[in-house]
Amino acid sequence: MSAQGTPSAAGRTAGVSDTIRQTPKGAWTVTFLLFLFMVVNFADKIVVGLAGVPIMTDMKLDAEQFGLLGSSFFFLFSISAIVVGFIVNKVPTRWVLLTLAVIWALAQFPMVGTVSFTTLLICRIVLGAGEGPAFSVAAHAIYKWFPDEKRTLPTAILSQGSAFGVILAVPALNWVIVNHSWHYAFGALGVAGLIWVCAWLTFGREGPLEDAQVLAATEPKIPYVQLLTSRTFLGCVIATFGAYWALSLGLTWFTPFIVKGLGFSQSQAGFVSILPWVFGATVVILTGWISQVMMARGYTTRISRGVLGSVPLIIGGLILAMMAHVQGAGLQIALLVVGSGLCGAIYVVCPPMLGEFTPASQRGAVLAIYGALYTLSGIIAPSVMGTVIQRAGSMLDGYMTGFTINAVVMVGSGALGLLLLWPNTEKARLTRGAAPQAAALKGAISPT
Repeated sequence: MSAQGTPSAAGRTAGVSDTIRQTPKGAWTVTFLLFLFMVVNFADKIVVGLAGVPIMTDMKLDAEQFGLLGSSFFFLFSISAIVVGFIVNKVPTRWVLLTLAVIWALAQFPMVGTVSFTTLLICRIVLGAGEGPAFSVAAHAIYKWFPDEKRTLPTAILSQGSAFGVILAVPALNWVIVNHSWHYAFGALGVAGLIWVCAWLTFGREGPLEDAQVLAATEPKIPYVQLLTSRTFLGCVIATFGAYWALSLGLTWFTPFIVKGLGFSQSQAGFVSILPWVFGATVVILTGWISQVMMARGYTTRISRGVLGSVPLIIGGLILAMMAHVQGAGLQIALLVVGSGLCGAIYVVCPPMLGEFTPASQRGAVLAIYGALYTLSGIIAPSVMGTVIQRAGSMLDGYMTGFTINAVVMVGSGALGLLLLWPNTEKARLTRGAAPQAAALKGAISPT
């Protein structure tokens, strides 16, 4: 046994020893690095929306073209997520994460100089391919450091990287855009990505709680068709699809809405644009903490994860639906901030729920497929908003119609999630026949 207390093969497989339930030394260092990984990830995502008005002005783009640009980021996002998800079942996450971060950085630099719409489109597609697997691979990496009952809080911290990526990046990037050029904002993100690569090379490590080769040999396998058609998997995809609809609109259309729809200046919009993410960060960390406390007090994961994640999504959609029926920019912004910010709860609970019943040797692929499916809304939502705005009687009416559509999607997906998310009973159903198989495999490897 190593100094970090690496468990035996039997302990890894059983998942019940005291050793495996301890958090190894270095776990929180890796969690912090992956939090920064997600900070860079979401700063990369937000820059097009933040610079939306200057980009549309300089490149003479209409709303539909800008909607296409926002959607292009997701063209290869899902495909890449699935491919890389199967790769991380076999390859250490340390090297996969490093490769992804290098791709992000290199995809930003072409925008520093004069660029055509086609080049900008291609670079966003490449960036999306590099960022598609990011969250699922990072979550898979963290779960190699924490046992199941301790995973919700680190997942919340990882998810918070998205909020802080916006909170920290928006003021800095907006300053660059206003005082210099939107081109240099992309270059700054490329440099930030390379700095993270250096930090990860120095401090990044693979988690000691799971050995891929041992798990592959001893752990019972569940057919992927059963995992991917289980009601909890489908519930996670549907619920997070609705939440990501709101997130992708925030990334692409929030700042243009503030500037063109409500009449704020670009400088003012830089401050207003971080408000949903500040509120969302609070929701995320509270959800992670409350979930972990509820589990410690004996609540089932159906309640402490499934219900806790779905209900805020429904409430958020109902709040967002009120936007079109109130007057005043301040009140409309408040409803948009609170309604979209409540979506963050579902991101905290779904990956741990999937990890509950998915064998560790298959978890990377399942998390990636989950991510690939729910992020399809990232292709649809920005384009739908652009089309609605283009065809509306007025720009503000178009925005309000688009946000109403978002509200309907959120309420519907949240309600379906509430009906479908039963991870505790899912585990029992899917693993009912797995114990004899595991015992036979274990005996074949170690007859004693």
